Amino acid sequence: MDNTVTKEKVNKGIPKGIGILIGIIVAMITLAVVLLHKNPNAVPKEEWIKKAIACAMVLCALTAFVSLYDKIVVLPRELWGNRELIWKLARNDFKKRYAGSTMGRVWAFIQPIVTVGMYYCIFGIIFPARAQLVASGVKAPYVVWLTAGLIPWFYFSEAIGGGTSALIEYNYLVKKVVFKISILPIIKVIAASFIHVFFVMLLLVLYFVFRFEPSVYLIQLFYYSFCMFCLTLAISYSTCAIVVFFKDLTQIIGILLQVGMWATPIMWEIGVIPEKYRIIFKLNPVFYIINGYRSALFEEQWFFEDFYSTMFFWITTAIIFGIGALIFKRLKPHFADVL
Repeated sequence: MDNTVTKEKVNKGIPKGIGILIGIIVAMITLAVVLLHKNPNAVPKEEWIKKAIACAMVLCALTAFVSLYDKIVVLPRELWGNRELIWKLARNDFKKRYAGSTMGRVWAFIQPIVTVGMYYCIFGIIFPARAQLVASGVKAPYVVWLTAGLIPWFYFSEAIGGGTSALIEYNYLVKKVVFKISILPIIKVIAASFIHVFFVMLLLVLYFVFRFEPSVYLIQLFYYSFCMFCLTLAISYSTCAIVVFFKDLTQIIGILLQVGMWATPIMWEIGVIPEKYRIIFKLNPVFYIINGYRSALFEEQWFFEDFYSTMFFWITTAIIFGIGALIFKRLKPHFADVL
């Protein structure tokens, strides 16, 4: 392990001035797109409110990026410079998780499948929820619709749980001076991605079993999976650093995930919520992804057509990642002492 790390190439990255200039250009382009975009079906007043919020978020993110550039870019540079090691450790993490058990990695797939079956029996058969979908104009079998919502949530829960405990689980690596501990959270997120890929394929099998025709919009499943990867990674850098000093965070996250599963429109359709309250649920970035999975399967609509939701998600994710990078860098010198 040490030999691998000592032989890695140092990635110095782009100069600070160029990096800041690129950030400013990206922010200006984003602002221009937000201001020039017009939705013919939107209420003008509501659209300008959305524009104002989006512009404010972009400007705040840009200000933080310029002022804290040196601290924020350290993490992306380390991840890119250790990409080969990250991939190798992620595969090993997935393999060793169920090592020693009779059925091995099969257990990684059994529990989510049983969970989907249980929820389908309760909400699809015993307490039929099909009426909600019909009332909201959704034309899809409930089991497929439910699976499309549960699969990204399983990925989110698994990745957040693994990413949060990454430093504690690999505490022996944290104490090695030459090891880049910043790669540990992404290792756990990638390991969770292996299982997610299987379930996306299972979802597609179920999709075709119910005689849905192949559609070019299905390729958006890759996009929304990438969205979930970025979001969970961004959150994990904050949680994995804080949990080293505040162990109760693990239990708090477990409770929040339980509440979040019911607060997010996964087993119920957001159409049952009055229009004026829907914005509260849409502020949850996970909603964007879960709704995107279902849109890719059942609606003929590209992700960029939902412009403001897409912009909100990526700006929010970028802000969360920036905060996570700062927290991780600030607490990093003290990890070895506590662990």
